Amino acid sequence: MPGGRLTQQERRQIALGLADDLPYAEIARRLDRPTSTITREVMRNGGPTAYRADLAHRATERRAHRRRPASPRGEESVPQPHGRDAEAVAEYEETFTTVLMASGLTKMTARVLTCLFTTDAGSLTASELARRLQVSPASISKAIAFLESQSLVRRERDERRRDRYIVDDELFYQATIASARSNDRLVETARRGVSVLGPHTPAAARLENIARFLDFISESITRAAEQAREVLHTKPGTTSDDPARPGPDHG
Repeated sequence: MPGGRLTQQERRQIALGLADDLPYAEIARRLDRPTSTITREVMRNGGPTAYRADLAHRATERRAHRRRPASPRGEESVPQPHGRDAEAVAEYEETFTTVLMASGLTKMTARVLTCLFTTDAGSLTASELARRLQVSPASISKAIAFLESQSLVRRERDERRRDRYIVDDELFYQATIASARSNDRLVETARRGVSVLGPHTPAAARLENIARFLDFISESITRAAEQAREVLHTKPGTTSDDPARPGPDHG
């Protein structure tokens, strides 16, 4: 059944599809499964290059066995605010975590960031994160340290002098600007190679084109981030014909 758990035979078909470099969507179509199911399955079991069907099947059975005794006290037993469906929320969080992992984050880091993104307050303490994710404080600390280094979260002290980890309206803007500026050193190094290799040589032309390309991309990203910055401050219930489109430039 498309909505049931993956069988061992389906996992072997996933492995064969990955070996043939098939996209997740095509593997999902052949198995009559949602693409998100295949993506989640692969990313939580080693990724496309390390996925092994039998190992994935055994790992899933072990996870299911560990979850059973803990479920009465787990996050699913906590009433969800705003009338949300707890099962749908848990599935969405798992999908979001998988997408973040595909972008390069480790599993724990992705889980922490997902937890913060899907919390109405946009902030949690380390103990709250550990309790929600049912992991050790040390795991939370390591994940937070990386997220802070990438400007993806920030910390504040609350009235009880506890550190609260926050994802706010400005963090994505700041992270986008930092990403654009990270190309500057590569641009500078590429252009230095032009004089070293000779300005009229094929190698120098290649490096100059790379530098020009990255310059253009960085400038475009920075300009777009500045124009769209106000979108990050849109409040719930605000309506607009196209909130993602910046207003006319009167400058």
